[in-house]
Amino acid sequence: MAVFIGGGLGSVLRFGISEIVRHYFSGNFPLATFISNLLSCFLLGLMVYYLNDKLQQQQLLKLLLVIGVCGGFSTFSSFSYETVTLFKDGNAMLAVANVLFSFLACFGIVFYFLKNQ
Repeated sequence: MAVFIGGGLGSVLRFGISEIVRHYFSGNFPLATFISNLLSCFLLGLMVYYLNDKLQQQQLLKLLLVIGVCGGFSTFSSFSYETVTLFKDGNAMLAVANVLFSFLACFGIVFYFLKNQ
């Protein structure tokens, strides 16, 4: 139930980001997914950094926040689909940029928090 509730909250957050980006951005780069994944990784890093002891002791909290909210907020399937679509549509440079920026930024954020834990 905790994963279900957290996943729903994360999905609503992702949808909200998509709507905001759609309203203000009209380019080909999949900015909404990029921002959602960045924010999700940042949120995950913050939770692990500040709540690590609680997350280890309270499985329900970990299920709700880490697996549920962060899992529902981030989206590898959309990232993959959008990247393949960029390639298919002849936007290879944007596709490569999406992969590089997403990996470096998301990995970097989580690495920063875990390294300093």
